[in-house]
Amino acid sequence: MNLLVVDDDGLIRDSLKLLLEMEDGWTVRTAPDGEAAFRACAEAQPDIILMDVRMPVCDGVEATRRIKEAYPLVKIVMLTTFTDDGYIASAIGAGAEGYLLKSTPADGIVERIRAVEKGAMVFDKGVGLSAKKTAPLSFGELTERENEVLSLVAAGLSNNEIAAKLFLSQGTIRNTVSAILDKLELRDRTQLAVYYWKAAQD
Repeated sequence: MNLLVVDDDGLIRDSLKLLLEMEDGWTVRTAPDGEAAFRACAEAQPDIILMDVRMPVCDGVEATRRIKEAYPLVKIVMLTTFTDDGYIASAIGAGAEGYLLKSTPADGIVERIRAVEKGAMVFDKGVGLSAKKTAPLSFGELTERENEVLSLVAAGLSNNEIAAKLFLSQGTIRNTVSAILDKLELRDRTQLAVYYWKAAQD
């Protein structure tokens, strides 16, 4: 798998490069800002990009938007210190497949990269906690319970974690998620998360 690490901090770039290249078959390039990342995609299109949010020249959200327009098959995961809901919504709206914090353990970053490779959307648990500091969005076609479950899906929690948090059975959560998908005419959890965060951006 070909990866691109984009960050204006050279130490972080080099550390992530060393970490990720320990995985068999992974090759890693780096770029110091969004403009350089776009050029790197033109030179050798990566499979997955780890993208910082705040950078000089071209920030991560704008770079994500430009890269997704030109190279829609490239998957992008934001990797940042910022948990602000505005950044999350902007990144997902620009097309990012995930939003992780730099405090994520090394094995967690690798695990989430593999999940994105398989088509999943990933969020750091810290992002989920931040998202819950404000009132969750409410969609009129959903019940109060369904809105609550949707907000937790969008925050990156699994069915098991949602069940534990709401003191409900996994079967109940699974059925609730299915009902939400039917009502919103969406296909899977990834589309639910995108739907939620794009609404948050509006």
